[in-house]
Amino acid sequence: MNFYPDIVNKVEQKSEESVLQIKELSAVFPNGNGGLQALDKVSFSVSPQEFICVLGPSGSGKSTLLRILAGLLNPTDGKVIYQGADICGPRRDIGFVFQKANLMPWRTVLQNILLPLELENIPALEADRLAREMVKLVGLCGFEDTLPRDLSGGMAQRVAIGRALVHDPHLLLLDEPFGALDALTRERMGTELLRIWQVRRKTVVMVTHSISEALFLADRVLVLTPRPGSVRLDFSVDLHRPRNDEIRYTREFNDMTRVLRNAIG
Repeated sequence: MNFYPDIVNKVEQKSEESVLQIKELSAVFPNGNGGLQALDKVSFSVSPQEFICVLGPSGSGKSTLLRILAGLLNPTDGKVIYQGADICGPRRDIGFVFQKANLMPWRTVLQNILLPLELENIPALEADRLAREMVKLVGLCGFEDTLPRDLSGGMAQRVAIGRALVHDPHLLLLDEPFGALDALTRERMGTELLRIWQVRRKTVVMVTHSISEALFLADRVLVLTPRPGSVRLDFSVDLHRPRNDEIRYTREFNDMTRVLRNAIG
């Protein structure tokens, strides 16, 4: 398999420079037939404020990996070290955006974004200020009192991103957040996510099935093998920032697209 080694950069990172370290991570789900192995000895590290995208064929364990990073699942073997400590459960400083927005249908845009602050008993005036700042950041000014039923899919995902960011987590995890959107809306949402990241500069790990989306957003792209997933390629995206839509049509972008497509197989 030709991975075009002249433009592939295998990223080496020192552990002391990493905010997140994944070490020999494996996950096996009981199924009454010896178990279903989703991940096999996955190892990589993430630097502060780095944007990582994870690609791989369906069933390669991408969502399982993200849920382990969030502390929602326990690995069968290996460990996840975040800011020097093992992740043993959900943490306040890790935000998660699921494939579906999962908004509370009886709460408005502002009330949905307020929810994490209410759960943390943040004083009402401060919570309202933070939530309104987030509404502005995700581009929903004027929709504060709108219910989810009256939002487009892209707007609902903006609310979900705002809800995940409003309590100012250090690490943001996104599990295929734009997968249910049409192609044009998906591109627009990718541009919006990049804008938000450039403002807040969170450390991000995002699962996606889109090679173009991964290259447009990420500093690095990890390609997983078919199940059980392991890291086949750790690819540095050497494209200048800030990025705009025009970069998708460059020769360099197309060359990188070919590399990742070949790696996925």
